[in-house]
Amino acid sequence: MGLRIGVDIGGSFADFAVLDDASGELKTLKVFSRPDSPGSEVLRGMEQLRERDGIDPADVMYFTHGTTVGVNAVVQRKGLRLGLITTRHFEDVLDLARLKGPDMYSLLSKRPGPLVPRERVFGVVERLAADGSVETPVDEASVLDALARLKQSGCEGVVVALLHAYRNPAHEHAVKALIERAMPDFFVSCSSDVWPIIREYERTSTAVIGGYVQPKVSHYLSSLQRALVETGITADMKVTKSNGGVMSAEAGKTNCVQMILSGTASGVIGAAYVARQSGIDHCMSLDIGGTTADVALIVDGEPQYASGEYIGDFQIHIPSVSVSSIGDGGGSIAWVDDFGVLKVGPESAGSNPGPVCYGRGGTRATITDAFVVLGVIGNASLGYNSVSVDHDAAHRAIEVLAHRLGIGVYAAAEAVVDVAVSGMYTGVSRIVSRFGIDPRAFALLPFGGAGPMLACYFARALGMERIVVPTAPGVLSALGGLIADTRNDFVKTTYYDLDSGTLARLADDLHALDTASRAWLREQVGDDVRANLIVSADMRYKGQSFEIDTPLDAAWLAGGDLGALTEAFHREHERLYGHRDVRATVQVIALRLVISAATPKPVPVPIAAGDGAPVPLGTIRVYMDGEFHDAALYRRADLKAGEQFDGPAVVAQDDCTTSVLPGFRGRVDRFGNLVFTLI
Repeated sequence: MGLRIGVDIGGSFADFAVLDDASGELKTLKVFSRPDSPGSEVLRGMEQLRERDGIDPADVMYFTHGTTVGVNAVVQRKGLRLGLITTRHFEDVLDLARLKGPDMYSLLSKRPGPLVPRERVFGVVERLAADGSVETPVDEASVLDALARLKQSGCEGVVVALLHAYRNPAHEHAVKALIERAMPDFFVSCSSDVWPIIREYERTSTAVIGGYVQPKVSHYLSSLQRALVETGITADMKVTKSNGGVMSAEAGKTNCVQMILSGTASGVIGAAYVARQSGIDHCMSLDIGGTTADVALIVDGEPQYASGEYIGDFQIHIPSVSVSSIGDGGGSIAWVDDFGVLKVGPESAGSNPGPVCYGRGGTRATITDAFVVLGVIGNASLGYNSVSVDHDAAHRAIEVLAHRLGIGVYAAAEAVVDVAVSGMYTGVSRIVSRFGIDPRAFALLPFGGAGPMLACYFARALGMERIVVPTAPGVLSALGGLIADTRNDFVKTTYYDLDSGTLARLADDLHALDTASRAWLREQVGDDVRANLIVSADMRYKGQSFEIDTPLDAAWLAGGDLGALTEAFHREHERLYGHRDVRATVQVIALRLVISAATPKPVPVPIAAGDGAPVPLGTIRVYMDGEFHDAALYRRADLKAGEQFDGPAVVAQDDCTTSVLPGFRGRVDRFGNLVFTLI
């Protein structure tokens, strides 16, 4: 038994969650992040935990980390200068993509340029048939010629993505071997090793994103490992993955594409844990940090998964927790365009200089500054006393906007919030259409440093009648990484018609996936662990262009139960589209297997019970809904189970501030969560 630590490093803060396995006690902390010095925020955080709580790094037996360094590299286009080797005459794979414009309603919209421009894409002579058989062997001279041109172009690495490599990786591996013999220290990655899926663009694009960020991620993880050693933590570091699981840091260095959505996935895992403990069947998580606002759907305590999530301008086709960015974060900058229209974001003040009210050199107003002017922030300690709020500076920054807009400073501050919420409303509308849900049937679970601050505004705009604010919302992503299971996805492209003649081949393919997955799990956590397996298949009616991920029972494949396999697809197709075609041939395009091993979870402890209304710290003056109000100020740690209070109100705690609008009633549940409902 010992201490388990989860750390989530975002654009503004590094969040710490420390769980004592023996007592079940959870301690939390936030420190400013340092993108310029990876690992230094961990050193500073551990030093503060030692001074404040007496935590000895030698007692840390488990350490997990979630990060946005990969996704930030893609969004900011600050990755490796990559080259791409393809099959000759397929050099335009990234430029052609899927021939879809980014905005179907704009005649002037343009697709973003690929991460590897056309002048750094080189074709080589080789060809595999669709079944993986060799039509043209790899021509060594063409590979060496491509390598010479790569060097002339100043490439720092190369991705090899050849036609039909998902069927047979031999040609990609042969090209890689030739390059490594000629240039031993040159970075080389093969698409079949990254994620061997059918469809050339999707496989190539995913491999390119992985190669683009891998050296940066690898350097980052190595720096963090050195920082842990310097701190005195001897536990092997784990990193959270896009699919909501964890893997070793060493695996992350070589397979970083699997952890590119690490930070955002951690938050959803934490939200799903809270939803399960609170008995929420249908939940929408709202994660608002310093830069973005992200939402995810949680059904029956489980996050929804998808493939094809966006990383900046590009889709990455690996299984991941389905998280969509819908708006701005607390550090997003408010500005007025040339037409006099108020805008918020996408530029963020980050951690340095941060919002103007932090007094760290910021000069442009942010959403956080707007809440200072509105009276919500600045009434109690913030960020574990790491932030001293400068009210006058925030007012001066908002006054600049008010002058340009021709309105009062308080109206301008509320307008900043309204514009931000409007952008979130537009973003979530796409998710509502994509999943076919009614948000009014979902509870809202806000977290992140700014989530509870904006939750009532957001819920009211969507007509959501229930909000559940966790006990430590500002560090929920760190907690999510701490409790995430060890988990990995495996895929095998099959492309078989589902009939009696292919059942044996499918069973063999599943056996191969099972063997590979168990070997991976042993490498990650050892032999003495119980493995949980989930089997599914990408299936479609023959002639359809796209597949449906269909849950399967492994026993159906092992026993050759053709009827059960076919009915599973018919049922799923009918659920999604309202019809089935029992006469059509069913195809299995790919088999998928997810393996996981559970990690210990904290057991929630009921808090002390109260009676009636809580006693506020005092009354503060806030500006909400176009007028001033006298609002009760509560300290979160003082609230007891069963107590109720009405808005307007503000609840202060070290990791965030909760703003309660008029018309909402708050109740403290038995575990200390705040539950708000519309009166």
